This record gives sequence, C-alpha cells and structure tokens, in this order.
Amino acid sequence: LFAMSVAVIAQPGSGTLKTLTLKSTVLGEDRIVLVRTPAGYETNKLSYPVLYMTDGDAHIGHTSSSIEFLVQNGRMPDLIVVGVTNTDRTRDLTPSKSTTKNDAGQVQFPTSGGADNFLKFFETELIPEIEKQYRVQPYRILAGHSFGGLFAIHALISKPRLFNSYIAVSPSLQWENGEELKRADDFFKNQKEMRTTLFVSIGNEPGAIGTSFDSFKELLSKTNINGFEWQAERMADEDHGSVVLRSHYFGLRKVYEGWQGPRDMKSGAVLGGLQGAEAHYKKLSDKFGYPIPVPENLINQMGYQFLADGKPEEAIAVFKANVERYPGSANVYDSLAEAYEREGKIDLAAPLYDKARILGQQNDDPNAAVFKANSERAQTKLKETQTTKKQ
Repeated sequence: LFAMSVAVIAQPGSGTLKTLTLKSTVLGEDRIVLVRTPAGYETNKLSYPVLYMTDGDAHIGHTSSSIEFLVQNGRMPDLIVVGVTNTDRTRDLTPSKSTTKNDAGQVQFPTSGGADNFLKFFETELIPEIEKQYRVQPYRILAGHSFGGLFAIHALISKPRLFNSYIAVSPSLQWENGEELKRADDFFKNQKEMRTTLFVSIGNEPGAIGTSFDSFKELLSKTNINGFEWQAERMADEDHGSVVLRSHYFGLRKVYEGWQGPRDMKSGAVLGGLQGAEAHYKKLSDKFGYPIPVPENLINQMGYQFLADGKPEEAIAVFKANVERYPGSANVYDSLAEAYEREGKIDLAAPLYDKARILGQQNDDPNAAVFKANSERAQTKLKETQTTKKQ
C-alpha cells in the first residue's frame, strides 16, 4: 500500500522525517504522507501515540519542534507525527457541498463536500497502514487548521471513537450557514460519556468565522459529558495564519494536562519521590488506555535533585533504577557514572562512561560527543589514579 520515497531526512535531536506515497483506492489517487518518528526510534523498541495532521507539509516542522520542546521539559510523551499533504484541499476537508455562488452565478467551490470520504481514507487506509508499519500506542490525536479545523470537528461528531483527542484551529464552522454547528449541538446533547479531549482556538478573526467560534464555545460550555475535557481559546494577538503554532503547542498541553504530576512548590521535586511518580503514571496509564512508565528524564531529574541536596547514596539508587528501566539509553549510564565520580569512585564510573559512549554512538544520540569526552576524561583519570596507587 505504501511506497517509500528516497526522501529520508535525518533531523538530529528531533527524529527522522520520511516521505511516503499512499495509493488510495478510497480517494482514487496517490497521496503524499510525511511521517516524523522520534529520535532513537530506529534503535529502541518503544511504541508511541500518533498525531495525525491535515496540511502536513505546512505544519509538521513547527509542530515536531513543539513536541520535542515539550518532551524535553517533561510535559508530554514523544509522538509519531503523520502529516497528510493536499491534492484538493477544499474537496477533502469540507463536510458538505457548497451552495455559495460567485458574481457569475457559478458555485464557488464546485469540488467541495468530500470530508466523509476523506475520513474513510483515514479510517480504512491511512491509520491501518501506519499502525502496520510503525510501533504505535492505541492513542490518536487529530489536528487541523481552518478547513482542517472544520474537518477535525466533523471527525469528532461523525466518528467519535476514531481519535482520542482533537485540536481544531480556526475551524471554518461558518461553512454552509453553520450547518456543522447544528450537527455538533445535536451530537453533544446525546452524549453521556466520552473519554475525549478537544482543544479549539481562533486568532483575531472577525466576521462569520469568529461568530461561529463563539457559538461553538457557548455550545461546549453547556455540555455535561462524563470524561469529556475541552478548552476554547481566542488568541487576540494572532491572525488566521499565525495562530497555528501556538495553538498546536497549547493544544498538546491540554491533551497532556497534568502529565508532570504534583511537585514540591519550593524545590520542584516530584512529591513522593519514585514511588509518587509510579502512582502518578499509573493514573495516566488508566486515563490514556495503555501502560505509561515513569519517563527516563524524570527519574534522571530525581537523581540530580538528590545530588544537589547532598544525598549521593539516594542519587545512586535512583540512577541505578533508571539503568534497569532504560538499559538502551546512553544517558542513564552517563548520569550514574557522574554520581560515582563525584563520590571519588572513578573505578566504577569509568566503565559506565564508556558504556554511554558506545550507546551514544550506536544510537546516533545528539549528546554522543559529550559521552565520548566524558569517557576519555574518565579513562585518563582512572589511569592516573592507578599509577598513583602503584607508587
């Protein structure tokens, strides 16, 4: 079904971007799909949630960077990002035929109204193939802008179980006199329980699109659906084009709200230590529907917090736990080595630094040069220590 093109772009620190061609029977045409996998995907065995986006070529770059930033700061897990590029954008993203006519009396959007067919393409071709080709978790997010935002809301009320969360930016809910608003109103009135998150936003956009956004926000405010979480934001200092970057950032923050867990207000340390983190990520696992371990970088932060507090034994215990949980990571060995080195145990630190160097090189880790320098320095220090003892 997929034919992989020759365009494979390595992006140090932010994963790899591949261009795929899908021969779609549903759409009767070839579709170009961009797939961004996280850094280390090729060498680890982890599975990831998937973010599907319309207008993929326009938004996959800045969205991937936002994901990387949020992951580095412990705000969300890393994602596979799938961006679908356009052939006939109006056809695919609008839910009904347009009746609007131009000055010549001709229908302004003659190919419109193919959103249901495009949704079928997602459901029966795109998603199954992505889940066949890639290691994925059973959690899907859909993001779209303008007509794509309209499509995201249409997907929510047409196939509510196809995706778990939705980010609808400047949705064109004014389409065909707001008929999608009416459908949404009927849909939400009939829902009692729905484990879904929706983030919807708009910039400084007057006229029908702004009015329809306000109507949709009012509609959402009247919902009382168990498990349904939503947020609607008007970003007054953005316009229709610029609003996307911030919306994807804040939309992902909403989807993964509470990901970090409770922290001490003064120190920033995770309350309850490693056991507290375990309990928190058990709750997240229940919420998102798949096992979510305590992230490597969070355990690493705990270890360094103990070092900063003058508790090296506790730090070493935490770093050891991270090695046991993430044996394929270079950084866990480097951190444990640093803790031993600070305690004057260079004989224990040196082989761990070397392990980090080897894994860093194998994994094409962005910090491979740092791991190599640490290993070389530790080996030199170890030799000096051994020489001193012999004397």
